[in-house]
Amino acid sequence: MAFDHKHLIDLAEYSPDDIMQILETAKTFMAVNERKIKKVPLLRGVTVVNMLNEPSTRTRSSFELAEKRLSCDLLNFGGKSTSAVKGESLADTVETLNSYKIDLVVVRDKHAGVPHFITQHTPASVIDAGDGKHQHPTQALLDLFSIWRSKGAIDGLHVGLVGDIGHSRVCGSLIPALKIMGNEVTVIAPQTLLPARPDVLGADHVTADLDAALPELDVVYMLRVQNERLEGAPFPNAREYNMLFGLTREREPLMRPDAVICHPGPINRGVELDSYMADHPQRSLILDQVYSGICVRMAAMYLLLGGSDNDATA
Repeated sequence: MAFDHKHLIDLAEYSPDDIMQILETAKTFMAVNERKIKKVPLLRGVTVVNMLNEPSTRTRSSFELAEKRLSCDLLNFGGKSTSAVKGESLADTVETLNSYKIDLVVVRDKHAGVPHFITQHTPASVIDAGDGKHQHPTQALLDLFSIWRSKGAIDGLHVGLVGDIGHSRVCGSLIPALKIMGNEVTVIAPQTLLPARPDVLGADHVTADLDAALPELDVVYMLRVQNERLEGAPFPNAREYNMLFGLTREREPLMRPDAVICHPGPINRGVELDSYMADHPQRSLILDQVYSGICVRMAAMYLLLGGSDNDATA
């Protein structure tokens, strides 16, 4: 089945079938990542530019591995290495890249809207790898993939997102994706870490009571407190935050027996999670999310660049 999207910017533009096509294709690519020679020639000769203008470990390494395993030619470009530091406009930078006859731009930027802006200035496909506090669609897709593999379903679940909702681009993509796929969503946070209009998130419930919410959740998605984006002091200290909103060993009895834990990383241990819960052998999907990122990003790039789930062979 052909894939009808050129860009991956906003999952609200994707249907349940579109999302499932990416997840099913990612499942196919798992076979590639499990074998000794982890490479296929499906995108040989395709040129990908990684324009990552913001620090990243998981996203950068995951995209680079995904590109190499699809046999892409890649150019890592961005940050202080670009002519933007000399005053060049973003549009001129993109036009320069276009001269290299590129096929895909993977962009991460601290400013919301940059990936969409780039789509207006290039014939290449564009993937949003995180823009400001706005979106992070491939993170949401890898989260769905990990949940699907663990729970055996991707609909009818109750998912709770806990923590720094207001500064989270993960929420900007994950909540719409969860709703598109037919799930119930609760956001759990202090008032100071919610956006001014929580209703625009699209969640079904908003609460500040983690203990009351935990018994209802199939998936507990913990978010990092993004100190680099905070203004003022939204809570007294890390210890008090952990007491009220941290997922700790003491709170495990409140959870459903089969509830699982997700986190987009990096983890602030002792703040949103203690080590017992972060490393829980039955509940924690955190490392599986990292692995899922490679498979999902391979699938997204492959489909955006003209592949189909019928010929994504290992």
